[in-house]
Amino acid sequence: MRYAVLGTGVVGRTIAGKLASLGHEAVIGTRDPQATLARTESDGYGNPPYSQWQTEHPQVRLETFADAAAHGEAVVNTTAGLSSLNALKSAGAANLARKVVIDIANPLDFSQGMPPSLDPVNTDSLGERIQRTFPDAKVVKTLNTMNAQIMVDPARVPGAHTVFLSGDDADAKEAVTALLVSFGWPAGGIIDLGDITTARGAEMLLPIWLRLYGALGHVDFNFHIQGAHHSA
Repeated sequence: MRYAVLGTGVVGRTIAGKLASLGHEAVIGTRDPQATLARTESDGYGNPPYSQWQTEHPQVRLETFADAAAHGEAVVNTTAGLSSLNALKSAGAANLARKVVIDIANPLDFSQGMPPSLDPVNTDSLGERIQRTFPDAKVVKTLNTMNAQIMVDPARVPGAHTVFLSGDDADAKEAVTALLVSFGWPAGGIIDLGDITTARGAEMLLPIWLRLYGALGHVDFNFHIQGAHHSA
């Protein structure tokens, strides 16, 4: 299958690399491919420049947001949350129409320093904003509550733990569930929270995730919902 992964950060790279390793055709989208490839410095988190990763993954092409989205049969949003709507608008509504759009981004606002706050929060979510802005897309929120390495390798965290899904389209969620299983997630660890409004809850886990990171000093952890499949 052809996937367009929007965003060149560590999440986009990790997802695109995993998709390629599973035999999918992965294309990464960015605002300006030439500028992205020209950068030689590490990012703010110490990750090497994209050009270095590209050299190690020649099978993954770098395109503009629009060209990537046009090529992909499904789209994965890994852009910075406060920039996601603009990135998706650059990708083009026509290139997102009728496609599954997997939203992994979190609307983290760093304008007041660390730790970041969420915008929107409580009564809205980034997942909902994307769905409202692109009503012909099939938005599914998932994988936003863990580190990128765990997204594609859940066995990195020992024992049972959980990934969430939110979205309005049942077929889209079924397709994303199958993709998650191919990443190594057991079906019993995937919890469908409901329609896209439930993305508010998934996004609101980020403040506690950030504080756990601070307390534990590492990112190799995840949430486990005990009794998720208990029947009354």
